Amino acid sequence: MYAGTTFRRDSGRIVGVHQKIDRVSRRQLKKLIGKDTVFPTIGQILHFEGINGPDGIKRKSPSKDEPWHYIDPTNKDDRGLIELINDHMANLTIALKDSNQQRAAFEAAWLAHSIVDGLTPAHHYPLNDKIEELWGKPHTERLTKRDKTIIKGINRRDTLSKNWQYWGIGGVFSAHLAFELGVASTIATQRFSDTCPSPEDVRDLDKIGFEAMFMKSMYKIYDMHMFDEFGDQGWTRRLANLTRKTLVPEIIKVVCLAWYKASDEAKIKTI
Repeated sequence: MYAGTTFRRDSGRIVGVHQKIDRVSRRQLKKLIGKDTVFPTIGQILHFEGINGPDGIKRKSPSKDEPWHYIDPTNKDDRGLIELINDHMANLTIALKDSNQQRAAFEAAWLAHSIVDGLTPAHHYPLNDKIEELWGKPHTERLTKRDKTIIKGINRRDTLSKNWQYWGIGGVFSAHLAFELGVASTIATQRFSDTCPSPEDVRDLDKIGFEAMFMKSMYKIYDMHMFDEFGDQGWTRRLANLTRKTLVPEIIKVVCLAWYKASDEAKIKTI
């Protein structure tokens, strides 16, 4: 999802989707664990978004320790993002147990970012396959900013064609960005006040665990085929309604459940 640019710290404050979801999720979390707890404040969490978030790493050091937030719901063996989420969950729990607020804020922010991207329709596109097709190598082997930006073909015409397929109007990256900007503009004025996980959600979380809850939501969102519809028709009123009423509320719920689960396992107490 869109988190603003990675050139200045306050970018994304108004229309940043990650930032908005974090704010709403933190408000909803209060209803589950109380107002005065050792869980990081929203200000502490948002410090690790935008330029200090996963998107900032992508600009600073292409492909080196760069988090890959894509997942193919049709491939049960595609577990890279799931393992990353599980790692952030475990680290957040440890940080909360140790009352390490700075580390907890970092883990909460990066955990939320991973979850949001993993539930975003545009991130269900098999991007690595397309990169291998156009670049001729996996995304992890694009080791410089230039290599990540410019696709070299076998000749000038092939170079122009491949770069247009990725960067041009209707290309892979352009479609991805346009979809996420559509989400950002749609929810800019929404409050999402009724997105707290229900008692049933909490019971299911305790019963089947967070990973199963995440997967359940991912399949629910994937089955709406929002990114496919966007590719065929552009940003429509129907997509806007789905975003406001289903997509973003579902994502907020899952982020809130992840933070709640870590808090519950850490047995954090009120101050």
